[in-house]
Amino acid sequence: MTILAEALRACAAGILTAEAGVTLLIDCGGWLHRDDFTGQFITTGTSISDGTTLMAAIDWPSAVAALDAGRLPCGSGERHMLRLAASIAGGVPVSLCDSLTSIDHRNASLLTAAILHANGQTLNI
Repeated sequence: MTILAEALRACAAGILTAEAGVTLLIDCGGWLHRDDFTGQFITTGTSISDGTTLMAAIDWPSAVAALDAGRLPCGSGERHMLRLAASIAGGVPVSLCDSLTSIDHRNASLLTAAILHANGQTLNI
């Protein structure tokens, strides 16, 4: 796991929806490797409780606004996964009709796990 991913998880820790959205964004790949995303929409800092833990937070509404304005060019699957993660973690509205019919099996599985996590559950098959 990258340092940035660890910092995002640390900041989201204890808030199920934040954990789920961050995990979804990390696991779907891509976004954390893009300077145009990480440089503009992720803020980093150090934990005030211990003074050493790196923390990072995503400005979900601004990221989706940039996506809508064409400032974050990407494929349709990446676009939908960012929107879904932003909706789960940050309450950003998303059209499930559009998003759910446009993601592949792997991303649908990641989304299912994220929804269950946000609800405090795990997938038991």
